[in-house]
Amino acid sequence: MNQNVRKMLNQIAQTIYDKKGINILALDVKGISNITDYLVIAEGNVDRHVMAIAYAITEDLRKVGITPLHVEGMQAGDWIVLDYSDVVVHLFQPGLREKFSLEKLWKEGRSSISTLMSPKRRRTGFSKFNFYLPSTQFFFLELPISSEFGII
Repeated sequence: MNQNVRKMLNQIAQTIYDKKGINILALDVKGISNITDYLVIAEGNVDRHVMAIAYAITEDLRKVGITPLHVEGMQAGDWIVLDYSDVVVHLFQPGLREKFSLEKLWKEGRSSISTLMSPKRRRTGFSKFNFYLPSTQFFFLELPISSEFGII
């Protein structure tokens, strides 16, 4: 994985996590998709939460000089797509994520990030975790942890 793309994936996942997004998943779809190399899929609780997560991602990446090629769905907030070419981010309200089941559509993709949800997490260090998702493979990724870290 390209180091810049890995940093971008980590930044996107961290931003979603910091904004209390849930069920974060990144899939490596290189060789499966002609559109992108990685898909990031996550959820917010309601439309305004999904919009806030999307806005935070675009602002955090803009600070390091990365702007999206296209943004779709910011007006409605039920399903937002941020296209960064190598990485495409899909942010959903929970009901729509289940309805469209992008994970099933891209089930041949390799899991890169899994769910990490703990509102009490502090930035105290890094650890490597091994996650399993149905129809995917194992993959290691460094993510910040603390003693209050939770894995769902």
